[in-house]
Amino acid sequence: MEQLFADVDAWGFCYLLTVSDDGRPHALALHPVVVERGAGRVLRLDAGGGRACRNAAARPQVSLVFPPGESGMSLVVDGVAAGSGNVVDVAPTWAVLHRAAP
Repeated sequence: MEQLFADVDAWGFCYLLTVSDDGRPHALALHPVVVERGAGRVLRLDAGGGRACRNAAARPQVSLVFPPGESGMSLVVDGVAAGSGNVVDVAPTWAVLHRAAP
């Protein structure tokens, strides 16, 4: 995860994927920043206090999808969300690079 935290600025924006009360996915484009929280680091997203914040509070398993960068690879990050108000903090649990479709 150290490489993820080191490279997050270079990836730019990501889509925060949450799940609504009725089980449908919800995507919101945001710019994450790395912050210290407790004994570790998290990706902090200013989600504006709307549906994404409510979804993440109710169902904290979320994903972040960073669109393809210069390498042509996308970055997918799974994590556990926490936060309050307008902010969602995501503690990454898994990350993988995906190549573009042929």
